[in-house]
Amino acid sequence: MGLFARVLERKSDSLDIWAELLRAGRKSKAGPTVTLDAALKVATLYACLRVLSQGVAQVPFKLFREQTSDGLKKIEPARDHAHYDLVTTQPNDWTTSFEFRETLTIHAALGNAYVFKNYVRGNVVELILLQPGRVKKVQNDDYSVVYEVTGKSGAVQTFPANVIWHVRGPSWDGLLGVEVLTLAREALGLSIATEDSHAALHAKGVRPSGTYTVDGTLDKAQYKGLKDWIIAEMAGAENAGIPMILDRGAKWISGAMTGVDAQHLETRKMQIAEVCRFAGVSPLMVYESDKATTYASAEQMFLAHVIHTLAPWYARIEQSADVNLLTKKERADGYYFKFIAAGLLRGASKDRGDYFAKALGSGGSPGWMTVDEIRGLEELNPFGGSAAKLPVQLGTTQPQPVPETV
Repeated sequence: MGLFARVLERKSDSLDIWAELLRAGRKSKAGPTVTLDAALKVATLYACLRVLSQGVAQVPFKLFREQTSDGLKKIEPARDHAHYDLVTTQPNDWTTSFEFRETLTIHAALGNAYVFKNYVRGNVVELILLQPGRVKKVQNDDYSVVYEVTGKSGAVQTFPANVIWHVRGPSWDGLLGVEVLTLAREALGLSIATEDSHAALHAKGVRPSGTYTVDGTLDKAQYKGLKDWIIAEMAGAENAGIPMILDRGAKWISGAMTGVDAQHLETRKMQIAEVCRFAGVSPLMVYESDKATTYASAEQMFLAHVIHTLAPWYARIEQSADVNLLTKKERADGYYFKFIAAGLLRGASKDRGDYFAKALGSGGSPGWMTVDEIRGLEELNPFGGSAAKLPVQLGTTQPQPVPETV
């Protein structure tokens, strides 16, 4: 990390979209200015990012090697490879693999994630997440790519593409991921405006503003006295519900909509759906559903979440890691990164038990796993012997050798 900090030597005056969102932001049609800080305070967006990032981080991510032995294709964890511990356990001295992938996914889900690959003697010894707003990706006329990385002091260094691992979200040009905060600015702005409006309504005791009229003409002293009395005695949530006493023909005329008239709840629910659409997350996953769900329907919705929301992110990060962390020779030798999605079943012991029972041949179907393979998935020591062999189905016999004919 010290070497990385020292190479940032010259100044940069370039700004990108992330830098703008971090500071001034952009004003939405609804009124509020959408900055990164303001956007993350929108509960729906934060919940969507949490669902995506933790869904990626909780699944084991390992480096495997596929090779052929005795005519059979075998796959095993590549524990002897230098990158295995980096991605599986500890990318750097201050980050766990879970934390690294959680933050990487948050950055990528908002557009782009950048990782500095710290090389020592030709080997990557640590992976360092960079702030997206401090990285500018530049494509030259010959289509080569370089990265301008700005340090905390404002110094900037241009790095070649081989030392930066770039994970981008959905992209229009194939170079950068589209900035979600820019595309979703109006949806987020309306969410912020609706929440602010609802909060202001409650701050005044959920009481609409209006016009206080009296018969006759008030002089300056009477006007000031009436105004001070209303502010002191009747305004504020602490006086909510207290009846207003009027005399001398004074009248109160309501001039604003109530929370029901403004349809605050309906608007806020609609904005939850809008933000979820931009994030690609089902509203059910952020605890928002207008429909009563049964156990079976909820199970299918969670399955749909894994297939349609998490699985594309798994594939995106797997392939990006293959390209950026492995050489062509290593890929040709059978090395590849893989998320172990079966880890999502850790909390469902019944489902896991049913799956393992079928894998052993329960119900008459051919078994495709041994007892020791299942024990390995549960991080238990193998038994060896018959436990290392595929089970023989009841009612079947092992194939007998065909006698040779003379």
